[in-house]
Amino acid sequence: MNYLKYLVDEIHTTVMATVDNNGLPVTCAIDIMDYDDSGLFFLTAKGKSLYDRLTQKGYVALTGMKGNDTLSCVAVSVNGKVKEIGSEPLDSLFEKNSYMKEIYPTKESRKALTVFRIYEGSGEWFDLSKKPIERAAFTFGDVQEINEGYVISDNCVGCKACESVCPQNCIDFGTIPAMVIQKNCLHCGNCMTVCPHNAVIKRG
Repeated sequence: MNYLKYLVDEIHTTVMATVDNNGLPVTCAIDIMDYDDSGLFFLTAKGKSLYDRLTQKGYVALTGMKGNDTLSCVAVSVNGKVKEIGSEPLDSLFEKNSYMKEIYPTKESRKALTVFRIYEGSGEWFDLSKKPIERAAFTFGDVQEINEGYVISDNCVGCKACESVCPQNCIDFGTIPAMVIQKNCLHCGNCMTVCPHNAVIKRG
């Protein structure tokens, strides 16, 4: 699945976090307006404090959600490096996102705007509408995938102590050591907490 495309076309509006000069997080609503094979595009006005944080820190985190409530929700989160690419893509972004013409109706008013590209990062797809839940990690740009969550080591004897505390029933005992089905795991850590043989290892 193209997670960047889904974020742009199906979610679009995200909550983006940056860091201010005091090291404190600041959030704002940002529309992600386009994507390519290696990044995401959004814009802001150069007079906004967001512009200062983007150019000074060069890093963002964002989450977008689609759904009517928690149990019908799909969320996509992205963390990545960002750089300013200027006004050249503005016309194409305004054509693809025509509602922007209502906010900045004239060429003169658009002179305040500049485009940023998230060009290198990692992300996560999280789908609570399915049972069991589904999740997937992805990367783009020159980033190697970081594996998180839990795995079961050779210390496992198949006692199944973890089975009763797994909220998504995502531990497969078809082999010993047992195996965590990663795409269905909530990363809650219950399995590691109750394992009497210290067989569960936290990754990442």
